Amino acid sequence: MTDQNALQQAIDYVLDRVKAQDAAADVIANRSNNFSLKANQGELDEYKVTSGQVIGVRVIKDQRTATSYSESLDLASLDLMVNNALINAQYSQQDQHQKISCLDSRLATIEPEVYQIETATVDDKIALALSLEQGVVTKPHAKSAPYNGFAESDNHVILANTEGTLCSHNERSTYCYAYTLYEKDGKQAMHGGMSSGRLFNQLDPLYCINHGYDMAQALLDGAPIASKHYSVIFTLSALSNLFSAYGMCLSGQAAMKGINPWRDALHSQVASPLLTITDTAYVNGGFAIKAFDSEGFATRDTRLIGDGKLQSLLHNSHTASYFGIENTANGARSAKGGLGVGGSHTVISAGSSSDAEITAGEYLELVELQGVHSGADAVSGDFSFGASGFLCRDGQRLQAVRGITVAGNFYQMIKEIDAVGNQLDNDYNRSFYAPKIRFSRLNIAGK
Repeated sequence: MTDQNALQQAIDYVLDRVKAQDAAADVIANRSNNFSLKANQGELDEYKVTSGQVIGVRVIKDQRTATSYSESLDLASLDLMVNNALINAQYSQQDQHQKISCLDSRLATIEPEVYQIETATVDDKIALALSLEQGVVTKPHAKSAPYNGFAESDNHVILANTEGTLCSHNERSTYCYAYTLYEKDGKQAMHGGMSSGRLFNQLDPLYCINHGYDMAQALLDGAPIASKHYSVIFTLSALSNLFSAYGMCLSGQAAMKGINPWRDALHSQVASPLLTITDTAYVNGGFAIKAFDSEGFATRDTRLIGDGKLQSLLHNSHTASYFGIENTANGARSAKGGLGVGGSHTVISAGSSSDAEITAGEYLELVELQGVHSGADAVSGDFSFGASGFLCRDGQRLQAVRGITVAGNFYQMIKEIDAVGNQLDNDYNRSFYAPKIRFSRLNIAGK
């Protein structure tokens, strides 16, 4: 019996057991294979092959909901999982809005780019892993490559429910990374480069080596600058990191719980008219392509902010029912968890400003943020965290900047935008797409 057949038989068994108890349920089964390599001092420091499977059930009976999961597919374990979920449901609060509402969905992710057959050999991957460290440490003043590696994963997901839904998704992805610890004249700086793809031959190890090295070298002499307000341009990875800390403001689940500051802001101005953000189901080369959400509904595009006005939050069937509005098919659930809300690709629309216009005059380019999630209050919007980057003028870096603190309010910051670039780029994770954005003024505490 193949692994896929075993998962399907387990799902069928679980659904039959649930229906025999006059309950409803959806089941997610996931099988994954992972391979990773790391190098240290010219030798392989890690050679790890892991595989696993997990099946999880969300049961609803008498308007009460609970979840349970099992990493074993034997019948005794599946019986225990179902029984635990049914027992736990008895002690949960009744909720008329949480239902198994996706009927007879038969979707599969069919985009060929998402799951391709890998032809690279293990030897190829080992050679790449060793070359990452070697490429760094042979450069002048590169003390070491303390973090480096190659990894790949192969995932298969089946989603089914008691209402006839049966969906499947296969995906494969790989990535590599290398950090440079640069040391000169008693000073140190560290930075990394990362590359990702669906296949081994899409990786760019030289970018990882050179970007990390060049940035660490450029930041070495960084020092605090005068404390005042600066215009700021974040690199894409830093901007993605910052936006992820405030994802709650676009969550229908957070709104349902009463902790979303934009709960009552629909159709009002929440950002600069220059800002348009869409949750996009399919982006060529994107890493969040999936035909269905975690309830089985077909994924779709949802405009969240249009010309600065809040157009929609992300919803699953539960939050949509609670607010009496349309489901945006953003249900998110792992086999081990309850139903939540999650986006796919975050796409900030390109604007009309050229690179020269965005980088005119003095501004601060921030390439690294420290402690973003611990230094960000998603409810109030206030943030304060360490940062590194460059003081720039007219697109030229004047000096490296380290040891500063950037502070402000996210909800105010996105209202104060000077310019949005006309070229889209994606972050390393291939789930965040944005142009350059110049924010008018953030408080920098330096010297």
